[in-house]
Amino acid sequence: MTQRVAIGADHGGFPLKAELVPWLRESGYEVLDLGAETLVPTDDYPDYALAVAGAVASGKAQRGIIICGSGVGACIVANKVSGVRACPCHDTYSAHQGVEHDDMNVLCLGARVVGGALAREVVEAFLKAEFLNEERFKRRLQKVLDIESRNMVKKKGG
Repeated sequence: MTQRVAIGADHGGFPLKAELVPWLRESGYEVLDLGAETLVPTDDYPDYALAVAGAVASGKAQRGIIICGSGVGACIVANKVSGVRACPCHDTYSAHQGVEHDDMNVLCLGARVVGGALAREVVEAFLKAEFLNEERFKRRLQKVLDIESRNMVKKKGG
């Protein structure tokens, strides 16, 4: 089964997204491009971060990638969505370890932090990683899920 990846970017991440989308498709991923479709200098990262996080939380995509200037704002927004575990990663170790140990499902990239070549390496490490189903990681993940269930309100129908 082909992995479906949702991707979105604001104006700060738009050029990097434009570079990554064709590369992802050529690499065999099904890409759900959630915008921006054109460069709009006045757009806002929360709109794209929410779209990607929603696609992952709903199961429309198995993983998500959000690109803004630093990756931080996108991460803050994505982690407001129940079921999403997002992190800005600008190195390959964090990108795969976040999935393997923490079941990270959304990667946030800062287009003003990494260039295209490094971004591709980080994305590849993220997408190829799998959660290590070991007791210590399952126990820790369950604690995170318990915290989430106590502190986040789920929207009806979403």
